[in-house]
Amino acid sequence: QVQLVESGGGWVQAGGSLRLSCAASGRTFSSYAAGWFRQAPGKEREFVAAISWNGVSTNYEDSVKGRFTISRDNAKNTMYLQMNSLKPEDTAVYYCAATNSYYSNSKSRYDYWGQGTQVTVSS
Repeated sequence: QVQLVESGGGWVQAGGSLRLSCAASGRTFSSYAAGWFRQAPGKEREFVAAISWNGVSTNYEDSVKGRFTISRDNAKNTMYLQMNSLKPEDTAVYYCAATNSYYSNSKSRYDYWGQGTQVTVSS
């Protein structure tokens, strides 16, 4: 098993940047593909970005392409989400997740989840 803890959320004005971190403990993080999801109030949890176990392959939801960058440092057991040019519609609780399977945009494929970190973007 792996335990995941997100950090780095907060409040930012539109156009600003934040970097989220996801620290993994337990089983070796490099054993897992991983991803970021987000959930706004009253909405379903949605895919943001995913990364393969070795960081070579990534995938993004269309609305964040060119603004967000997912990366990982397996030596530090940590995954990141660099978020630039933030918009009010990016406001949500952001979750990191890990999967024993192929990296995916489907939340049902993820086996482990963090507790989430709030990101608020004001206009």
